[in-house]
Amino acid sequence: MISKSIRIIIESLSGVERDYTEGSIPKAVVLLAIPMILELSLESVFAVVDMFFVSKLGENAIATVGLTEAVVMIIYSLGIGLSTGATAIVARRTGEKDPEAASNAGAQVIMLAVVVSVLLSIPSIFFADDILRLMGAAEEVVRDGAIFTQIILGGNLVILLLFIINGIFRGAGDAAMAMKSLWLASIINIVLCPILIHFYGLKGAAIATVIGRGSGVLYQLYHLFGGKGIVKFTMRQFKPVPDLIASVVKISWPATLQFIIATGSWIILTKLVAETGGTTASAGYQIAMRNVMFFILPAWGLSNAAATLVGQNLGAGKIDRAEKSIMLSAQYNAIFMSFVMLLFLIFPKAIISIFTADPGIAGYAVTALRIIGSGYIFYGVGMVMVQALNGAGDTKAPTLINLIGFWLIQIPLGYYLATQTELKTTGAFMAVPIAETIIALLAWYYLKKGNWKTIQV
Repeated sequence: MISKSIRIIIESLSGVERDYTEGSIPKAVVLLAIPMILELSLESVFAVVDMFFVSKLGENAIATVGLTEAVVMIIYSLGIGLSTGATAIVARRTGEKDPEAASNAGAQVIMLAVVVSVLLSIPSIFFADDILRLMGAAEEVVRDGAIFTQIILGGNLVILLLFIINGIFRGAGDAAMAMKSLWLASIINIVLCPILIHFYGLKGAAIATVIGRGSGVLYQLYHLFGGKGIVKFTMRQFKPVPDLIASVVKISWPATLQFIIATGSWIILTKLVAETGGTTASAGYQIAMRNVMFFILPAWGLSNAAATLVGQNLGAGKIDRAEKSIMLSAQYNAIFMSFVMLLFLIFPKAIISIFTADPGIAGYAVTALRIIGSGYIFYGVGMVMVQALNGAGDTKAPTLINLIGFWLIQIPLGYYLATQTELKTTGAFMAVPIAETIIALLAWYYLKKGNWKTIQV
């Protein structure tokens, strides 16, 4: 049993091309999920490493990174949205055994990303201090942290491309390559972060992050232009194809909107915590959320495996196989997230003590981690359901689900509990698991309706 498991792990990390429309479904889920889980675990390391080293600079630095990260989530939303479109189309073309069309689609998404990045970079560089003020930062936080925000937001192209190109690799079933690019980016960030913080303070953390992500992007492009995978780029594919761009946009804009909806809710909650609890509460909340993301992203990796399997099997005309892949992935995610939930409920103080010894910050962080962690099983199941719909190209249904769950439930509930009751910041924390549970139930309902099985991509 152990030797078989080791063989599967080695096979999953090898990067060898496979046909995921044939053979054992459990094995297909595992082969895709292992590198995807490792990929997104390394993505979460970015956040945890930055917070670990930045936390040594004091609560203003912690608040700056947290508030900036909340805004960066909008960029993540755009990257994930375009990545979702890329994954859905590339997976469908791969399932249809048309690698040339898959490559063309990937190139068009990258061109869109460059245009979006230019539009985002200019205001981010010139209005970084205003962005921090808008997020509720105190003036001393703005004074110390504006340069960090400028560098991170101004360098958004590497964030977008890292997400999007990995979405292309995942759609083609080459999850190992996506994982390796994140490994490279994370390792460089881990090495540079303490060095550059020593010389440049908070500014150094931003520089390290941009260099790390940029290195990962260069690695990705090297393999897309010179590799031997299903997706291969040539310069002629970067000539705009209006019909293909329209197809990418049709899938990507609802996917982008669904994540902007979720991110917008998170930004409002972050601002709400800062306003009702001050800088100390904000710093504690940011530490807790970094740990939440650290454990949620591996589950997201398993959900991405489901999206790839759904897209490829729909392309191959194997609807039953696509549906079985969803159910199996949901079971695996529920098991994993149940262990994480117990960890957060039983050992929150031990986890938070790694990041801060300040009793005020730690108190808020422990409360947030325990409350938000109580809904982890629902988060895991909901992720698979939503990503399965996205993988099928049915990105509008998850957008509606997010609109209901986040903007009609989480924001109003969090605002009411935080401002109209004695719960204050605790009320804002409580809104998270309540909304996420409702989102999981809605996603299950839409999946069972079955409309995703007939979506044309």
